[in-house]
Amino acid sequence: MRTKPLVGISADRTMIGAHPSHVAGEKYIAAIVDGSQALAMLLPALGERQSVDDVLATVDGLLFTGSYSNVEPRRYGGHASAPGTLHDAARDATTLPLLRAAIAAGVPVLAVCRGFQEMNVAFGGTLHQSVHAVAGLNDHRENKQDELDVQYAPSHSITLTQGGLLQRLAGGANEARVNSLHGQGVERLGAGLMTEATAPDGLIEAASVKDARAFALGVQWHPEWRHASDALSTAIFRAFGEACRDRMRTRAGHGAASAATQT
Repeated sequence: MRTKPLVGISADRTMIGAHPSHVAGEKYIAAIVDGSQALAMLLPALGERQSVDDVLATVDGLLFTGSYSNVEPRRYGGHASAPGTLHDAARDATTLPLLRAAIAAGVPVLAVCRGFQEMNVAFGGTLHQSVHAVAGLNDHRENKQDELDVQYAPSHSITLTQGGLLQRLAGGANEARVNSLHGQGVERLGAGLMTEATAPDGLIEAASVKDARAFALGVQWHPEWRHASDALSTAIFRAFGEACRDRMRTRAGHGAASAATQT
């Protein structure tokens, strides 16, 4: 019997040399293993080749990661992307149906950056494809010429929604400081999602799912980076891990009760 919950981590489909491959950044894996105290399992972007029901029957939680690719605009009725925009149709086909089904089934979900945008699209929301080009919004992109510690350093403040999940995780604080490494962002929030934090320019930086049966949080920044050195990041991954443990224990209890009934 497992002593740690199993968390599925969404992968990108990309080419490594001549070979299609499924990859996830080690920073996400480390945050699950060390920050959530869980077992990490890479979830390949195979779409319907692995059924949603089978995946949900296997995992105790799901982490939807950030990515260099963007959600295809046809998924939310957006205009065609600018030439050269990186997309990952295989990932879209995997994560969008899985995310909505996971939340409906009570599987804990943490969604980061692209994952947060996927959460919004899965609930019928829309995206700004170029936040920096929208009047009144700031440039939320990183300088790719900077070293990683500079790119991932706190960039701006966020205002936390009073009484929200994120504010509770922040110990009741009204504000926090976060990094910012994204070109896209939430335009219209999906139905059933609640704003958890906003940037100084009003851009939605985090949302939770109203009436979710389990932990369901999406954030636009990257709490996985140096997660142990930031109090809010630590709290996010710890709370997610606890939710996954709760699901593991509940499933184990149901399995034991079913076995007892059959005997």
